[in-house]
Amino acid sequence: MCELLGMSANVPTDIVFSFTGLMQRGGRTGPHRDGWGIAFYEGRGVRLFQDPAASADSEVARLVQRYPIKSELVIGHIRQANVGRICLANTHPFVRELWGRNWCFAHNGQLADFQPPAGFYRPVGDTDSERAFCDLLNRLREAFPEPVDVWTLLPTLVGACNEYRGKGVFNCLLGNGDWLFSFCSTKLAQITRRAPFGPARLKDADLTVDFQAETTPNDVVTVLATEPLTANETWLAHRPGEWTLWRLGECVSRGEVAPV
Repeated sequence: MCELLGMSANVPTDIVFSFTGLMQRGGRTGPHRDGWGIAFYEGRGVRLFQDPAASADSEVARLVQRYPIKSELVIGHIRQANVGRICLANTHPFVRELWGRNWCFAHNGQLADFQPPAGFYRPVGDTDSERAFCDLLNRLREAFPEPVDVWTLLPTLVGACNEYRGKGVFNCLLGNGDWLFSFCSTKLAQITRRAPFGPARLKDADLTVDFQAETTPNDVVTVLATEPLTANETWLAHRPGEWTLWRLGECVSRGEVAPV
């Protein structure tokens, strides 16, 4: 299985600390050595870094570590290939335009015999993950030919994710620069850091950061990950069927759906 990483914050924040822990799992402390990627939103723009090499050995990953990009919304992924070749076209996260915004998607899991109907959006690679992303956007585009707010599209979004869940394992992160959405099929965890901040120690690398020295009292930063990244903090595990919607570090909506 792959692993996910997401961040929602109320101020531009760098994710170097969490990314440093995650990249160790890409071939050093974990088996996810079949590529990695990370997307940083800057307004409606997206800085996307991808590499089909193992993140633990990737020069591109080391560049991202040395280049502390600040963003309010980040989606990252490390891959352990199940479906599709190990190549750049199959490396998450995937990005498409819808309603004048860049939509970004990453998936952890596997969908059995998943061949959705062709539509406006078509996969470039040959993964079930990208097929699901294209199918999801096709459903939204068909249901809402013109832009709508997230509250209007949320039932369609949750319903589609729950349907995919019925075909296998479907943990995902989806963002459009304004909000970050998550869906948990089997495994996802979160931590929200706010004042009073304290030190955090990575599980997968010898690194500790005192967030009090790096933040202001008004900062709110939420990190989502497949597995908790730190050893000395309490992470909240999501339940199967649980979905969340985040804006500026805060959870603005949350729900749970039964399998279909």
